[in-house]
Parts: sequence; C-alpha cells; structure tokens
Amino acid sequence: MKTIEMPKMGDTMEEGKILRWLKKEGDPVKKGEFVAEVETEKVNIEIEAFTSGVLRKILIPAGKSAPVGAGIALVGAADEPLPSDMNNLVTANVMSTQKSGAASTSTSVTASTNGISQTPIASTMTAAAQGRIFISPIARRLAQEHNLDYRSIQGTGPNGRIIRMDIEAALATQKRAVPAAPAPTYIEPALEPVTAITAETEVEIPLTSMRRAIARRLSQSMQTAPHFYMTSVIDTGKLAALRQQINEYAAKDPSPVKVSFNDLIVKAVARALLRIPQMNVSFAEDRILQKKQVHIGVAVALEQGLIVPVVHSADQRGILEIARETQRLAEAARAGKLRPEELSGGTFTVSNLGMFDVESFTAIINPPESAILAIGAITPTPAVVDGQIVVRDRMKVTLSSDHRAIDGAIAARFLQEVKRLLEEPLGLLI
Repeated sequence: MKTIEMPKMGDTMEEGKILRWLKKEGDPVKKGEFVAEVETEKVNIEIEAFTSGVLRKILIPAGKSAPVGAGIALVGAADEPLPSDMNNLVTANVMSTQKSGAASTSTSVTASTNGISQTPIASTMTAAAQGRIFISPIARRLAQEHNLDYRSIQGTGPNGRIIRMDIEAALATQKRAVPAAPAPTYIEPALEPVTAITAETEVEIPLTSMRRAIARRLSQSMQTAPHFYMTSVIDTGKLAALRQQINEYAAKDPSPVKVSFNDLIVKAVARALLRIPQMNVSFAEDRILQKKQVHIGVAVALEQGLIVPVVHSADQRGILEIARETQRLAEAARAGKLRPEELSGGTFTVSNLGMFDVESFTAIINPPESAILAIGAITPTPAVVDGQIVVRDRMKVTLSSDHRAIDGAIAARFLQEVKRLLEEPLGLLI
C-alpha cells in the first residue's frame, strides 16, 4: 500500500485544499494520471499519481485542506487489505487540516511497499529540548511582526513544524485573552438611526486561498519594504511605428502573433536589467542577492485576484517569442492551467493598466523582488518640440523600488535606460 501525499507546488506553499477528486475509491489509477484538483495560494492545479494501482481510500475529502507532505489517499492492489487502524489514520489526517494546536494526536504517513508505517509527529517542545524549533519562514515572520514568542507553540505541520495557521491561532487566542476596556460612563447624545447591516444589505464572500495570499504578501511588502517611487513620461511615437512594422511582418509568419506595447516594454525592461544589474536584486536581511537570470513577471488580472506568471530568461528571447509566451501565459492563467514553475522565479514585475484607461498609478512590490514598473495608458499630450507646442502620444510609467536594496540614483539610471530604449526602440532589436 502506498500513499499519495500533498505535493509542494511552490516555495511558499504550506498547505493545499482538495477542490475535487477526479477518481473515486475503487477506481484504477495509472502512474502519471491526474487524481485530484488542488487549490493552492496561487493557482488551482491537478496533481498526479506517482504509482499505479487502485485508489483504495481517500484520506482527505473534497473541501478539506492538508499540509504539504500529509497523506491524502492510499493506492494499492485491488485485493490488498487496508491498514487495520484505518479509522485512526483517516481521523489523524482530517485533524491535521484544522486550525488547532492539538497536534499530539496527529500522525504522519510514510509510503512503503509492504504497508503503511505511522510515526508520531514530534512535538515542538521535544524539538526545543534538542535546541531546535521547526517553524516555516512565513510563520516566523508573522510571529516577529506581532512580537509573539513562538517557542511554546505546538506545531501542527509535518513533523511538528510550526506553520502559519498555528501562529494565527495563537494570535487569535491572545486577542481573546485581552480584557475588555470598561464601558464609558457618559451618556451619548442622540444620533440619527443607522441602518443595520443585514443579509439584505451585504453579501459575505469567503476568501479564496489566492485572495488570502494576495492580502498576506502585499501587506508584508508594504510593512517591511520601504517603497519609493519615480515617474517618467515616455514618447511612444517611434515605439508605435516599430510595433506596426513588427506586426505586419509577424502576420506573414507560419504561426502569426500580434505584438502588444506590453511585449515591447517587457523586452525593454529585460534589456535595461542587463545594463543595470543592481536593479535585478532581492533583499535578504543581512545581504543583497543579485540575480544572474532575468525573469520578468507579467501581472494578469483575474476575477478571483491578481496573478503574476513569469517570462523566464526574457533577456534571451526575441520580441515575437516574448509575445507568444505572454499570450500563452495569460490564456493559461485565465483557464486556471498555469504550472507552479510558471509562477515562480520572477526577478522583476511589469504591471500594465493602460488598457483600462488608467493614466498612471503606483504598484506594490511583489516580494521577494525589489522593484515593479507600473504602466499607464498612452494618451495624446501637448508637448514642446523644437520650441513648438505639438500633440504627441505619451505614456507615464512609475517605478516602485525597495530602498533597502536599491538607492535612488540606481533606480533613476534604470528608469532612464527604459525610457531611452522605448523612445529609440531600434535598440530592442540589435
């Protein structure tokens, strides 16, 4: 009997929610075949079986969550008996999905060819006695932000690891323990009646994993990264002419593609990062990590939230290749078919709201990156050229930078280079 475990599908993933099972108990399962659809913080994805056999038992039902590494189903031969303590095994796995500190009754499941071995999860107190406390980076950061001593918290993650849910539960308990302030003795003046909020005046929308991740990560970014902003106005006359020429050429290609202004901006940003590598960095507390690769995240707005698929090695791709890749990633994002590797590894992000007629805006940095470029709409604007007032198509771009890793002069040089490449776009081709 072998165990299908909740896979880790991203650097920050701690748990996944089973949206639906694609197989029923008793169905045959082939290695590599999809068995369930899982909701993570960033994307919904189908997970595959890493062994063949019969789906003997579902340990985590649809609608429930499980931490990374937890057993979610058992696969074995059709006539192979289930473990004798099947009820305890199911109960232990379901309990691991609850936001409770009672981890002492949970078990971790290890796959073997002869049966299911169960090993009690080590408590945090045991780990502390050995001089080590196992805690996820997100949980540690959340505890530090709230000055919470996590050493006495009992973890519910794999092997007793303290995870985000444990910290949130401890904070909620701490908040309830604070005594309420005494009621004021003064008499409030009469006020006009206020309409009570009822089901008739509002709709309660539960947060999805994606929306929770957006709220957590962007709050973390604004609280920890000191943002500073720079705006530049770019003349797009030559850029528009180049785009038209490229699209006329691409229309005759065996696999035609339409190049957008955003594709040209992604190329310009990638080229500028090569020339100003001090912008292609992330902050890591006691050091700055300068990236050797240029991976550009392209923000895509979905109904359920913002998602940032990544154009990997954008500096090494031609404009047509970038156009095909951004189009493919956007379509996959809207269809919920992005793979974890297509959402990770970004070193810089471009966020474009020009198509919504937004003239300019400031964007929040997408951690662990250190900068993001916000693109506004191209609008006809009066400008002075050779002493004459003329109307030119111009675009405002705003750079948000993390001052812990990037100084103002570096950011200004980078923005100047992006402007030069977009105003003299022949440089994107040579």
